[in-house]
Amino acid sequence: MSQTQAERFEFQAEIRQLLDIVIHSLYTEKEIFVRELVSNAADALEKLRHLQLTEKTVFDDHLALEINLTTDDTKGTFTIQDFGIGMTREELVENLGTIAHSGSRHFLQALKEGGQAGASLIGQFGVGFYSAFMVAKSVTVYTRSWKPDAQGWLWRSDGSGSYEIEPAEGQRRGCKIVVELTEEAKEFAKAERIRSILRHYSAFVPVPINLNGERINTVQAIWLRSRNEIKDEDYNEFYKFQANAFDNPRYRLHFSADAPLAIHALLFVPEDNPERLGLARIDPGVSLYCKKILIEQHPEDLLPEWLRFLRGVVDCEDLPLNISRETMQDRALLDKLGRVISNRFLKFLDEEASKRPEDYEAFYAAFSNFLKEGIVTSFTHREPLAKLLRFASTTVEAGKTTGLADYVSRMPEDQKEIYFLSGPSRDALESGPYLEAFRSRGIEVLLLTDSSDPFVMDALREYDGKPLVAADRAGLKVDAVGDPNRGEPLPEERAKALCDWLQALLGERVKAIRPSNRLVDSPAIALNPEGAMSAQVRRMLKAARQVVPDAVAVEFELNLRHGLIHRLDALRESREDLARLVGEQLFDNALMAAGLLEDPRPMINRLNRLLEETAARATDN
Repeated sequence: MSQTQAERFEFQAEIRQLLDIVIHSLYTEKEIFVRELVSNAADALEKLRHLQLTEKTVFDDHLALEINLTTDDTKGTFTIQDFGIGMTREELVENLGTIAHSGSRHFLQALKEGGQAGASLIGQFGVGFYSAFMVAKSVTVYTRSWKPDAQGWLWRSDGSGSYEIEPAEGQRRGCKIVVELTEEAKEFAKAERIRSILRHYSAFVPVPINLNGERINTVQAIWLRSRNEIKDEDYNEFYKFQANAFDNPRYRLHFSADAPLAIHALLFVPEDNPERLGLARIDPGVSLYCKKILIEQHPEDLLPEWLRFLRGVVDCEDLPLNISRETMQDRALLDKLGRVISNRFLKFLDEEASKRPEDYEAFYAAFSNFLKEGIVTSFTHREPLAKLLRFASTTVEAGKTTGLADYVSRMPEDQKEIYFLSGPSRDALESGPYLEAFRSRGIEVLLLTDSSDPFVMDALREYDGKPLVAADRAGLKVDAVGDPNRGEPLPEERAKALCDWLQALLGERVKAIRPSNRLVDSPAIALNPEGAMSAQVRRMLKAARQVVPDAVAVEFELNLRHGLIHRLDALRESREDLARLVGEQLFDNALMAAGLLEDPRPMINRLNRLLEETAARATDN
């Protein structure tokens, strides 16, 4: 072709401004130019596919609808070719030389105004094309329109302010773009580098992508297909590819929605929870796409942090992206997208818990820490998350759990509160004094043995309008129903004298001492004042080496029917020195049952003295 036939044009002023922005400041990573050119090529092929249905004649109609990339590290070039709709001479000038159809005017106007009105340019042969100049000495475009009477053209520029157009004979339909790379960008002339970029950004482009003759995108974007068309093994293969995993997923959720946003999502729950296994905090694993083009690999702000265990893909057609497609313009819309996905997943879990409770129990055992984190940190999702909680209970056999909704369904009509008790194990809780009143009345109590559960209950506060109340809290109006033949209570006058004596003995360690209506078999009980930090929380903070506030004074209640209380009352008059030992030991026993005994050494020394006293009395007798 003769150079005398070439026409020289100056870029429109806006295009020169755009080129300067693209080359110097728009994209954070130069590799983005590959994604942009592939996206444009895919769009050109899709337009050609529609034309083939409406037009009688299309030039080169037999050519495959595919994208071919070649690299030449000797010449330092990168080439991409598609057999799409191609361009006429007029379209070359309009699309690559002026502002007319590229959408660039809107972008530049948004930049001037500092606004958020940049156009969504995925698939438009315009702004994305100019990203090639980040890495190019020069860019040459060979093209021929699909129209039967069209001819081939060559477009060439070094991005400095002008371009040339000239006829090019023997061109096939579509576009071939040859990028002559700068010295600093020669890495993009290597096949391995381009292969990595394609697999990262363009793995699910709907047309074949070939690199130096090798098919790259072999995994389909199955999230856009009907669930009825996809086999379990296809889902498992996709999960392993997308999550870089070796296991099969425990759960999968595949859904589409048209409102409030156009969404296609495929989410997976892995088999195991690495955080539960003691590994480091995991990173988010859901990728964000727009029309099969990757926008962000694992955005941290797409879903709430407590859903970081999810793996999969979210494809939203409604995303108004910034010009580089690297970040979102409309943060409110991204938040809405996150809420839609989160709510749909929580609904899915609720359905699974109802339909397949045993499978859900296994999921909950592995992943409950994330749901509890969500309750503590996310007010928005607190109610649906509460439905998913599971706990041991006094009415459910060991090894089984129950939910809050089931607890409420079993409540007597006159019960207004949901009761729970926290402790290190079920056995420890059931053997302590705090369940006696509830057990005697047949009132169910949830048994919380996970160290985070008190934080969850504190954040939740109520369920279905019913307050969540700790069974070891002082001031509960739950009277025990005891055996009337068990014994007579200590007379009121002697009971008051005993309480006053113990108050003087124990001093500031107790806030109040009084007779108890909640005990059946135990002689005494130590209760946390309302609002005080629970023993479970104190243990958790200590384990995490956090600062733990000094223990507050507890409320100490006595079972006036118990034989030990009767003997203590008598002993304080006959042997006060021994009574003091018994009284202090009684108090420390109650603290130990409550998990509030900070230092057991004084108690052990005292217990040894009591044993010595007992042995001496036995020997004397």
